[in-house]
Amino acid sequence: MLSGDFKLVERCLQGDDAAWEMVVNSYGRRIHNVSYRYTSRRDEAEDLTQDIFIRVYQNLKSYHSEAGSLQNWILRIARNLVIDRYRQSRRFQPIGGSEELEAMNISDDKAPNPQRAAEQVEASKFLQDGLQALPPELKEAIILRDLEGMAYQQIADLLGIPEGTVKSRISRGRLELARLLLKRRAQTGLQV
Repeated sequence: MLSGDFKLVERCLQGDDAAWEMVVNSYGRRIHNVSYRYTSRRDEAEDLTQDIFIRVYQNLKSYHSEAGSLQNWILRIARNLVIDRYRQSRRFQPIGGSEELEAMNISDDKAPNPQRAAEQVEASKFLQDGLQALPPELKEAIILRDLEGMAYQQIADLLGIPEGTVKSRISRGRLELARLLLKRRAQTGLQV
């Protein structure tokens, strides 16, 4: 696969539009999902995704297959841009709505009644707000593991930290998220 990654990058560097389209199609959804999880806003996630792919394209010459897979290299770029965006906009408070429900793909086997649909929207917003309140390194670990489904070793490779640190951050993040959600539930009386 790594030699395939290298060949794909080489084709992109030679100006092969089909190769670049293959890169965008292969990784676009995952990058958009990561962007959305961090921004909680569809329009900002689309902008961030576009910025990430621009940065990927501008830095293709620096990709070396010996350093790891193309996916991890692209996710590292995405992570760095997300962190930069976070630092620039710490004061920003996300606005919730029905978009979170769509992004989380919450569904029942049968069509939910209107009350259940409203509860799902509120539960989704509740979770998104909790994630936004976590420290960035804990939020990142939880998003990559629990929402993106990445393996511990993949996360360790992506973040450039030991696997034990990844597990520790995920554990601490889950505990902190549970604490935040319980506290918020007690304050609002919401049953989620």
